[in-house]
Amino acid sequence: MAEHPAFDRLRARLFDVVDLHGVSYLLKWDQATYMPPGGAVARARQTALLKTLAHERFVDAEVGRLLEAAEREVEGLPADAFEAAYVRVARRDFERAVATPAAFTRRFFAHTAATYQAWTEARPADDWGRMVPLLEETLELSHALSGYEGPGAAHPADPLIARSDFGMTVATLQPLFATLREALVPLVRAASAVPPPDDAFLRHPSSVAAQVAWARARVAAFGYDLERGRVDPTAHPFAIEFSVDDVRITIRSRADDLRETLFTTFHESGHGMYHQGLDPRFEGTPLADGASAGVHESQSRLWENVVGRSLGFWRGAYPSLRTAFSEALDDVPVDAFVNAINAVRPSPIRTAADELTYNLHVIVRFELELALLEGRLAVRDLAEAWRAAYAEVLGLEVPNDRDGVLQDVHWFSREIGGAFQGYTIGNVLSVQFYEAACRAHPDIPTEIEAGRYATLYRWTREHVHRHGRTYDPVDLIERAAGGPLDVGPYLRYLKAKFAPDA
Repeated sequence: MAEHPAFDRLRARLFDVVDLHGVSYLLKWDQATYMPPGGAVARARQTALLKTLAHERFVDAEVGRLLEAAEREVEGLPADAFEAAYVRVARRDFERAVATPAAFTRRFFAHTAATYQAWTEARPADDWGRMVPLLEETLELSHALSGYEGPGAAHPADPLIARSDFGMTVATLQPLFATLREALVPLVRAASAVPPPDDAFLRHPSSVAAQVAWARARVAAFGYDLERGRVDPTAHPFAIEFSVDDVRITIRSRADDLRETLFTTFHESGHGMYHQGLDPRFEGTPLADGASAGVHESQSRLWENVVGRSLGFWRGAYPSLRTAFSEALDDVPVDAFVNAINAVRPSPIRTAADELTYNLHVIVRFELELALLEGRLAVRDLAEAWRAAYAEVLGLEVPNDRDGVLQDVHWFSREIGGAFQGYTIGNVLSVQFYEAACRAHPDIPTEIEAGRYATLYRWTREHVHRHGRTYDPVDLIERAAGGPLDVGPYLRYLKAKFAPDA
């Protein structure tokens, strides 16, 4: 085996950087789950310190010298060899980080931590005015970040989109969103005109602990390893990783709506399985992450929607659910249950949106982000613009700012720009990947109906999870799906499922 002394020194040095980020994620998890509100000021300071230390260690001149030496050492290796992929991804991250001053990093993370805490208080109080000056500063910081990371970019959003979905730009995403919008708006209107099925049984009060226990057992059957993960409550569900062997998910539950627990748990388990499925060699390396936000989201949407809302899945899983919640479900046949969880009811809330309308919520946010970054929209006018967009795109009147501009955590915990496109990319890819898996293993639908998920899980692990960031997103999609990102299969899937005459 060839020796790579510079690579080995680089890897040892960057392991500390990864661990510093891991500790900062632990603080973030704690803040979103169990931290008392009084800890917010100190937590903002602590988070900013850890992020700054990680940034300073990463951009140190010695890292640059080791990268240059390691690049010479791995020259000639296949592009997907561990060492070659490590150095390539580390170089990309280094160039982006070295362009961003340490003082800016400290200010940015201190600001976003404080803004997040303010949002947790402002949203329940429907207090948009409190967030306006904070979001104005976020927009200023977002412009600065874009300038640092992508000077001369065609659009100020492009460098911010690249942070989450490398290889995607405003120019590539706008046509995709335009195609979706053109197809979905009339489909939503037609589906919404059909009287929705009765779903009162889903709102029958039941034990949250029993809901969580059932959902935990099901995602464990999917493949989420509870020996290397856990499930905790939060206001805005997410998955987070501290190492390959400590990948946690958070969920939201309501005693009077069984759907909250079921589908937030299914969704976040998809993210969790992605991280748990990484090649163990990636521990403590820049490769230990998903290829992109969109690819990551494809895994959560696969298990939440393509599998978790399908009739075939519930033919296998429903008897167990009906036994666990017999008071609500005893007289409800499986077809009625599946119709209810797939009902099209346009809602002002993205996270409560049905599968058909969901992408319209993303399109609204994407367009508002572009307007803010282009200077066509001021933060103080954002709430009004939000209401106007919902009236135009979804035909809805937004009743308040709590369920309008304040509803999503993203703009109040990170930069503006690049926050939402991954959700729609993930929706599109979830169908492409599922179809590719079924082409390779035609028995997958039958197995799912029988309550067996191992073949689908193994396919995703082999073709998506284990690679981490080894391949750029465009390359990974081509390899796993057998072709480029393509909205066609997703639209056919939605039309087959939701068109009134389907």
